[in-house]
Amino acid sequence: MTPEPSPAGRPLEAAQAALAAEHAAAYGYGVIGARTAGARSTEAREAYAGHLARRDALARTVRELGGAPRPSEAAYALPFPVRSPADAERLAAEIEDRVAGAYSDLVRASEGPLRRMAADALSAAAVRAARWRGVGVAFPGLTERAQGARTS
Repeated sequence: MTPEPSPAGRPLEAAQAALAAEHAAAYGYGVIGARTAGARSTEAREAYAGHLARRDALARTVRELGGAPRPSEAAYALPFPVRSPADAERLAAEIEDRVAGAYSDLVRASEGPLRRMAADALSAAAVRAARWRGVGVAFPGLTERAQGARTS
């Protein structure tokens, strides 16, 4: 059994996890951008820019919480091959679900302005996931709810 992090360390660990999710999202949107065109390509570029901005804000937050921001990986394993625009849209929805999950954890672990920022980021990810998927989920950020949307 692994010990629970101290209450003081929970916001930092949750911020680090959200930062990791943003790193992965930025990488994933590079793949998505290469497989989309037209309006979807514009949507992918806007999402990419949004994830970069949140990534940078989280890096500052991690420093403010006394940590060293974890760097991004050189590459990330994609959950499935992305060969078509439909695959790219599915990947975008998956990325946003994962980002929403990370921010959901940060909402639970934090308070005050950090909690507000995490809630805003969770909401933005949920909206993007719904746009990419064509349908939203009742409780974004909760894995079991997102699974139901993917299978229906």
